[in-house]
Amino acid sequence: MSKAIRDVYGSVLAELAENNNDIVVLDADLSGSTKSGIFGKAFPERFFNMGIAESNMVATAAGLSTTGKIPFVNTFTVFLTTLGLISTRAQICYGNLNVKLAGAYCGMSDAFDGATHHATEDIAVMRSLPNMTVIVPSDAASTRWATKYAVEKVGPMYLRLSRDVYPDLYPENTAFECGKGAIVREGKDLTVIACGLLVHKAIEAAEVMEEKGVSVRVVDMYSIKPIDKELILRCAEETGAIVTAEEHNIFGGLGGAVAEVLAYGGAGVPTEFVGIQDTFTESAPYKDLLKKYGVDANGVLAGIEKVLARKK
Repeated sequence: MSKAIRDVYGSVLAELAENNNDIVVLDADLSGSTKSGIFGKAFPERFFNMGIAESNMVATAAGLSTTGKIPFVNTFTVFLTTLGLISTRAQICYGNLNVKLAGAYCGMSDAFDGATHHATEDIAVMRSLPNMTVIVPSDAASTRWATKYAVEKVGPMYLRLSRDVYPDLYPENTAFECGKGAIVREGKDLTVIACGLLVHKAIEAAEVMEEKGVSVRVVDMYSIKPIDKELILRCAEETGAIVTAEEHNIFGGLGGAVAEVLAYGGAGVPTEFVGIQDTFTESAPYKDLLKKYGVDANGVLAGIEKVLARKK
C-alpha cells in the first residue's frame, strides 16, 4: 500500500529514536503537516516547536549538534531553504555540523498556497552549499532508507520530501547508496534521469513510448549530491541521449547537475530538460499544476520527442 512520503519520514524518525537518544527534532509550528509531530508525540522531551522563526530554528539545531545531538529540522521546503538559509550556510555548512534538514511540501505539492509556498529552486540552493548532501526520495522504501541514512551519516544533509503519496517503486529490502542512482527501467534508445515524483511520470512516459517502438531507460537519481557520475556517463554512452525530469526550475537543479557531469565527462549527447521553465507558479489543484508547468508524463513525453528529433 503506497504511503505519503511525509508520513513515512515521520514514522521512521520516531522508530529510529526508540534506540537512539541523540535524535532531537525541531519544527516551525507545522508538525502536523511535516509529520514531525509523530516524533513529538512519542518523545515530547526531545521535540522543540520553535514557532515561525526558521533562521533561529536552524541556528538552534546547529548549537544542539555541537553537544552530540542529531537534530532534524522540519518545515515547508520553501521556508527552510530561504529563511533558514543564512544559518544553514554560515553555521551548519561552514562548521560541517551534523544537522539534518527535512524540507516538506517540496516542488508544487503545497498546491493551493501558490508561489509563496511552492519550492522550485531548493535543489539548486542546497547543492551549491559546501559539505551539504542532497537526497530526493521517490517512494516509501527510499524515504525509509534516506531517513535512516541521515542518522548514520555525519554531516549536513538535506532531504527533499513531498506531501503526497508516491507509488511504491522499490521492495522494502532494496539496498540504496548515497552517491548512486538506480536504473528502474531498462532501455536502449535514450535515458530519462529523474528524481522524486518525476521518476514515476518518466516510467509512465516510457511505457507510452514503448508502444511506439522506442526503448526508454529510466534512472532514479535519488542522490543529487553526491551524484552518480559513472552511471550518467554510462547512460549517455549506451543510449546516446539524455532527458532530465524534475519538479523544479530547469536551472540549477537535477538537470544542471547532470549537464555538469556530461560536460566534464566530454559526453556530447543531445540533452533536454523537463522542469518548470524559469517561472513562478500559481495556486491550483496539484494535478493541474503538474500539467500546466509540464512536469507530468506528457511533459516528459515532450522532452523525449525533442531529444529524439535531435538524435537523428
